[in-house]
Amino acid sequence: MIPLPTGLRARLVITFTLVAVTASLLVATIGYELAKTALVSREEKSAVDLVTRELTRITFPVGKLQKGEAPPTTKELGQVAAALAGPGRSVLVEYGTLIAADGPMTMSDVPNELYGRAKQSLVTQRKVVKNELWLIVGAEVYRDTERAPQATGLRTFVFFPMRDDEQQLATLRSTLAQAGVAIVLIALIVALLSARQVLLPVRRLSAAAQALGQGRLDTRLPVHGQDELAELTSRFNDAAAALELSVSELRSLEAMSRRFVADVSHELRTPLTAMTAVADMLHDEASRLPEEPAEAVRLVLHEIERLRELVEHLIEISRFDAGTATLNLEPVNVADAVQDCLEVRGWSDQVRVNAPESLVANLDPRRFDVIVANLVGNALKHGGPPVLVNARATVNGLEVKVRDHGQGIPQEALAHVFDRFFKAGAGRARSQGSGLGLSIARANVQLHGGTVSVRRQNPGTLFTVWLPHT
Repeated sequence: MIPLPTGLRARLVITFTLVAVTASLLVATIGYELAKTALVSREEKSAVDLVTRELTRITFPVGKLQKGEAPPTTKELGQVAAALAGPGRSVLVEYGTLIAADGPMTMSDVPNELYGRAKQSLVTQRKVVKNELWLIVGAEVYRDTERAPQATGLRTFVFFPMRDDEQQLATLRSTLAQAGVAIVLIALIVALLSARQVLLPVRRLSAAAQALGQGRLDTRLPVHGQDELAELTSRFNDAAAALELSVSELRSLEAMSRRFVADVSHELRTPLTAMTAVADMLHDEASRLPEEPAEAVRLVLHEIERLRELVEHLIEISRFDAGTATLNLEPVNVADAVQDCLEVRGWSDQVRVNAPESLVANLDPRRFDVIVANLVGNALKHGGPPVLVNARATVNGLEVKVRDHGQGIPQEALAHVFDRFFKAGAGRARSQGSGLGLSIARANVQLHGGTVSVRRQNPGTLFTVWLPHT
């Protein structure tokens, strides 16, 4: 099946051309029919006038003869036929049993309908005889009497050839066809130019909209004229100005929010340092306190640790938001880096690592440690044992997989696990963690130019990190 054109330009050109073709066909058909009717009418009138004129010149007696009149002879009938004859014509004159002919036609070539109607009046008919179109004029001669004209029985049938008329009509058809083709070509050119003129503002609007989508919010278009497209362009400029103002305000608010988070995070560091020092002393004394004060001390220590982790994460996020995060790449033994990450955090006994000892990648060791720590920490806190870490070299990079065997993340939450402060399930709203770990892990992966993805397993959840060769 031929696909239909979907472009506005193609549809405009096709519609314009179809209208032009339809109009050309209609005008050509009407013009041809009018010319044909006029030509045939002129030919018929000329033929009828000729036959009428010649028949009125008959001087010999016909019909009901009066005293002293002799019936017409074959010679006299032949003279009538000769008078009606002409180039290409064929004449038949019938009177009783006498028939005079001038030309190749015979009475068998006269249509029966015409023969019958010729007894009453002068009649005409077009008919193809012997593979040629003829105009046949049939008439009966009437004789004037004192009472009323009387039929005489003398009938004439004149065959007028219409080959010249057919040639004229053929020439007219050819001329109209050529004119129609010329009109269609002109219409097609006009349609192309008109479509270009009409669609030029549309293309400009499309390019301007694309520029807006790419962030060039100062894009504006010149307004020409006062038609609908000019009004649309003006509306576009108004919308672009409003969008630029709104985005500027949002960017300003976002910058203020980032500065606020960064400032608050840095300001909290000093009291947290003091709180952490006091917490270390309280931790040593907690075992010698009564049960209820000891439980309160342990709760305070736990919340101080959560607050410290949150502040550290906020500071890290603020660096990414400010665009100040940088990479310090160096050759890193992946297996050793993963083991060191687990040992520092006391997770070595809870995680199984599968990585070649000779696997070396060009990484930022601190940021790689953050990636592994956040993914493994998430698996230990919210997944189920055993937690597995697999690392291998691929054709174009390094692949690290972290999998747990817990209940798994709900399917509807998979698309949001890397969002800031997102926690899957209402029950985790007060769980340990800041809700920023996976977001920070993804930011560090992207800083390396890599990707991180998550999908459900049976059982558990699998995180896959890919870091390219650099």
